[in-house]
Amino acid sequence: MIITDYKLYKIPPRWLFLKIETDEGICGWGEPVVEGRADTVASAVKEMMSLIQSLDPSNIEDIWQMLYRGAFYRGGPILSSAISGIDQALWDIKGKAFNRPVWDLLGGAVRNRMKVYCWIGGDRPSNVADEAEVKLKQGYSAVKMNGTENMLFLDNYKGIDECSERVAAIRERCGNKIEIAVDFHGRVHKPMVKPLMKELEQYRLMFIEEPVLCENAEVFSHLRDFTSTPIATGERLFSRWDFKSIFEAGGVDIIQPDLSHAGGISEVRRIASMAEAYDIALAPHCPLGPIALSACLQVDFNSINASIQEQSLGIHYNEGSDLLDYLKDPSVFEYENGHVKILDGPGLGIEIDEQKIIEAASTGHDWHNPVWRNKDGSIAEW
Repeated sequence: MIITDYKLYKIPPRWLFLKIETDEGICGWGEPVVEGRADTVASAVKEMMSLIQSLDPSNIEDIWQMLYRGAFYRGGPILSSAISGIDQALWDIKGKAFNRPVWDLLGGAVRNRMKVYCWIGGDRPSNVADEAEVKLKQGYSAVKMNGTENMLFLDNYKGIDECSERVAAIRERCGNKIEIAVDFHGRVHKPMVKPLMKELEQYRLMFIEEPVLCENAEVFSHLRDFTSTPIATGERLFSRWDFKSIFEAGGVDIIQPDLSHAGGISEVRRIASMAEAYDIALAPHCPLGPIALSACLQVDFNSINASIQEQSLGIHYNEGSDLLDYLKDPSVFEYENGHVKILDGPGLGIEIDEQKIIEAASTGHDWHNPVWRNKDGSIAEW
């Protein structure tokens, strides 16, 4: 079998899908995208695909190493995301060729269902208690919300109080029937994160995500002095070498590599094994489409430290198009009691509706994240 061709589809709401074709008629799908930089990643994919045309797609590790090490400049969100989508598609091809799920080719499953959580509240969180109650009634057992709007390096306590009030409202409405994670998107800086984490301690959160930016690895080790709440980070790290500094610094309990950014199935499985050696949980980041989610689940079902999976059904970014819209059989992602059953189909375990993708690609998208400014006019973290 050899790689013969590929197609890229930029589709709403903000996704980029890759289809790799072979001479035996087996095709694989991947999702190589950086949110807001789809065209840039597409260009990188095109350059990389020119290098692997006519190669055997089953040699996934060799292709991964060539695309990563064969270039003098490597890593970062663009190049790693391009590799991620290609890697996903190659695993999809290999699974289909052997008529086995990817998790089986990785060594087999360690669980038969995976816990999931969903988003509530939007970029600037509001009405979170109402939304959490709805999710609870829909059968979810865990939700995640943004904690604050933008904050200055040294800010007043208004943002802390408002965050505490929102979490308290969920607890009052739903009690302990639902687990709560609070994501700070790196919006909080070191001077303000200490009182914020102390304030949230009382709510026994599932985890606090990106309380500071992940490049400030040394700060995480100090946050242990201010909270017993598990701390998560990793969606903006792109290789095992990026995660190495986080592991060595200590202070992080949960890592969140993104399978469309951090080297695909191959690299995230390696990162998961590294985390296991540090007794750290895995909770892959995935606010993207069905291909990215199915890739995440292949690693989840094969990784003993995988604990919970993010998924984008109903997320505020998906207005107009959603996770299930491009699948021939949406039932593969049916959630029961806050869990998704093991994907037992070949490859990534999903069947893409290519005709709908072609139609959607005629519309495409030009999605970019908002650029925020603080009241003093300075650029804020989104």
